Amino acid sequence: MTQTPAGTTPILLAFSGGLDTSFCVPWLAETYGRPVVTLTVNTGSIDDATAKMLEERSKTLGAVGHYLVDARPAYFQQVIRFLIMGNVRRGNLYPLCVGAERVLQAQTVAQWARRLGTEVVAHGSTAAGNDQVRFEVALRTLAPELEILAPVRDRAFKRPEQLDYLESRRLPVPPFGAAYSVNRGLWGTTIGGKETLVSDTCIPDAAWVLTRDAFTNPAAAERHAIGFDAGVPCSLDGKAMDPVTLIETVEALGARFGIGRGIHLGDTIIGFKGRVAFEAPAAEILLTAHRELEKLVLSARQARIKDTLAGPYGDLVHEGQHLDPVCRDIETFLLSSQARVTGEAHVLLRPGAVFVEGVASPYSLMKASRGAYGESAGEWTAAEAHGFSKMLALPGIFYTRAGRSAQEA
Repeated sequence: MTQTPAGTTPILLAFSGGLDTSFCVPWLAETYGRPVVTLTVNTGSIDDATAKMLEERSKTLGAVGHYLVDARPAYFQQVIRFLIMGNVRRGNLYPLCVGAERVLQAQTVAQWARRLGTEVVAHGSTAAGNDQVRFEVALRTLAPELEILAPVRDRAFKRPEQLDYLESRRLPVPPFGAAYSVNRGLWGTTIGGKETLVSDTCIPDAAWVLTRDAFTNPAAAERHAIGFDAGVPCSLDGKAMDPVTLIETVEALGARFGIGRGIHLGDTIIGFKGRVAFEAPAAEILLTAHRELEKLVLSARQARIKDTLAGPYGDLVHEGQHLDPVCRDIETFLLSSQARVTGEAHVLLRPGAVFVEGVASPYSLMKASRGAYGESAGEWTAAEAHGFSKMLALPGIFYTRAGRSAQEA
């Protein structure tokens, strides 16, 4: 690994290897006359081959140093486990598959800036996206002394301009070039292109990353069992796994069936409507399985209050406000609510869908009852049921009676 030259202060660039951050490496070095060090925070999808490619690309682009930090366990522990516990989806669809990790990435950038002794950091976010807000809110909260450079945003560089800049210098260009912006992490992948700039078109099949060809060559259905311990996914088909390995394994299973593919239309942080394609096989399967297991063990009031907190929590994470102390308060409730969310969900995977065939838990509230819904009461007599129905109807009776009295007066 190339080291930062002694006696110089580098610009530390958050580096994904995509077009925007690839462009930033030579542009920052040329514009500011300072060495550039790249930092990739692995929050998913970076295997050994990808890691080697990123280091080589960084060096070829002109960076004097490159670092890779594996933040997947921390990402699960700090963010993903609470998204699962809250069954968090934005717009009742999008499972925050990319964006939720930006605060953790900013946190890592701030730590490495101190380690390298630099006061300048940079990112490749645009002026029209959410990531600029997420990165900078977190960076300013954690390290307000840092100077933040965002050349793509602040100089309004367009993707074709960046592509021309790199090609004119014979520097490497990402595989998708300027056509699509692809972000991939532990919780899923997002894809942006010309089709997502409008509301009525879909990206072509060739642009999908994880689920490409899943429907042209459909796989035969499969059954699997997913285990949870206190709300945390812990096993697949009876085999214990750490959460990161389990998520990566379930993603590969679900991708073969095209599960978790969608296009989300919603409100951006900065106030206008935005649209992005996403692939989240693991998120779709695990959220669906967790939701059904949870229904078996939570009381009605627990579930209702949890749902009222999960929505705002997802909004805060989406908006880069995960460092706000109210998130710790909500997480405390989520952890408490999951004390009995232990057991297995039996799922059927088939093209485009995950179906929960059944759930089991030692804390089952169904098993705790002597009654059987629609069959036998067990816990009460017929007379008690008659009285309960009458008492439950009293508010409606009073409302009807009051209306009639007013008409008669």
